Amino acid sequence: MSPKAEAYTSVPQKDAETIAIMDMGEPDKENNGEKTVAPNDTIELKPKMTLLNGVTVIVGSIIGSGIFVSPSGVLMNTGSVNMALVVWITSGIFSMIGAYCYAELGCMIKKTGADYAYIMVALGDFLAFIRLWVECMIIRPCTVAIVALTFSIYAVKYFFPECDPPDEAVRILAASCICILAFVNCWDVSWATAVQDIFTYAKLLALFIIIATGIVQLGRGKTENFNWDDTESDFTRIALSFYSGLFAYNGWNYLNFVIEELQDPVKNLPKAIAISIILVTVVYVLTNIAFYTTLSVPEVLGSEAVAVTFAERLYGPFAFLIPVFVAMSTFGGVNGILLTSSRLFYAGACEGQMPEILSMIQVSKMTPAPAVIVVALLSLGYLCSSDIFALINYVGFATWISIGLAVLCLPWLRWKHPEWNRPLKVNLIFPILYIIATIFITIVPMIAKPKETGIGVVIILTGVPVYFLFVAWRNKPVFIRKFLGGVTVCLQKLFVVVTPPKKAV
Repeated sequence: MSPKAEAYTSVPQKDAETIAIMDMGEPDKENNGEKTVAPNDTIELKPKMTLLNGVTVIVGSIIGSGIFVSPSGVLMNTGSVNMALVVWITSGIFSMIGAYCYAELGCMIKKTGADYAYIMVALGDFLAFIRLWVECMIIRPCTVAIVALTFSIYAVKYFFPECDPPDEAVRILAASCICILAFVNCWDVSWATAVQDIFTYAKLLALFIIIATGIVQLGRGKTENFNWDDTESDFTRIALSFYSGLFAYNGWNYLNFVIEELQDPVKNLPKAIAISIILVTVVYVLTNIAFYTTLSVPEVLGSEAVAVTFAERLYGPFAFLIPVFVAMSTFGGVNGILLTSSRLFYAGACEGQMPEILSMIQVSKMTPAPAVIVVALLSLGYLCSSDIFALINYVGFATWISIGLAVLCLPWLRWKHPEWNRPLKVNLIFPILYIIATIFITIVPMIAKPKETGIGVVIILTGVPVYFLFVAWRNKPVFIRKFLGGVTVCLQKLFVVVTPPKKAV
């Protein structure tokens, strides 16, 4: 697909056989308060999200499980506390640069789907599909599984204070978390954003309590753990530590995935990104400092739940509050990822690169219900493994290849289409630095962990035959088209969904 020469100001949708303009008449009195579609109301995603909602989506998506899981993963590969703090600060700066680049792309190409949409416009169908495949098959469902597992570990920690909780119980609770939040996201976007707001405040409160405790500990002179002792000399191990650090920041680009639902995106997207990334970086660094005022390197490495160990050492009978807050934090993280991930599936379907049913909107709730359900089902599949750090390695490799490719679109579009309207224009040094750093954190770990990265490459390459068989091959036999059409109609009736109208470019 060749990029169109005109500036993007709205979202081009896939052609639909019928435009879903619903004339439902007066609401039915027997509907018991059920929300119905107003006469001549268009079935489409609505811009209901304010600047505050945008900030809570980003902060809520970033601060999920990472800050509570990744301290061990970072320290494991750096060896010393001071080097671990350097990795956390560098990861925050790296994420800020990426978010800055995404702000320009998001203000220029206002398409649901974020980097998938940017690659589609700049580099064409094939690379966009590979990006979509990696994100949908690995990154998003795997991330949901990681955060849901962390929620479960912290939620049941109180009931198993002296031992590890049963693996089956942890996974069942994680599955329940995913199912409940999938229902919320199918039912109403307002419900989903309300959940996001409430649980974002809860997780920030938990982190502020930990940070305040750390400040008190520093005032008492608890600085013996802050040193460079045993710093890892293997350069590849330091590079691997960035997978855990950057995993904790994963989610800074999630607001771009729901840009259609953000009010005044040109104004609110850059503001939301700036506020969120700065807030998260400061909170993460101060939280790590707080942990290390009390816990030594062996204690952090030996703890599956660092925040719980920290609380048990300092809070006495009130230590149970921290696992509760952490569970709330990760619960909100699952919600934010489900909310944004479903819009990626929706965007892919609108471009004809995913099954058509995923491009449809529930007629009364105005939510992409089929896409939400598919994300939830894939996430449940990843719960077959409860090895969080192995999952993080798979996610890290795939994530940074994909995001680096999306950032490459920025200088490419500057060269190919300098005439496009750019409400925000970043200095080209930032995408160049980001691309160089992305190459570093993907190539070096391939040397250190060839097995994990090899599996990641194989999973990415499985998208190639899928593309040519299901996307590029358009002249399929009639019986296949009839079968697929019949399945789509059945699912459409089951979910009561319709294809949204095509918007003018």
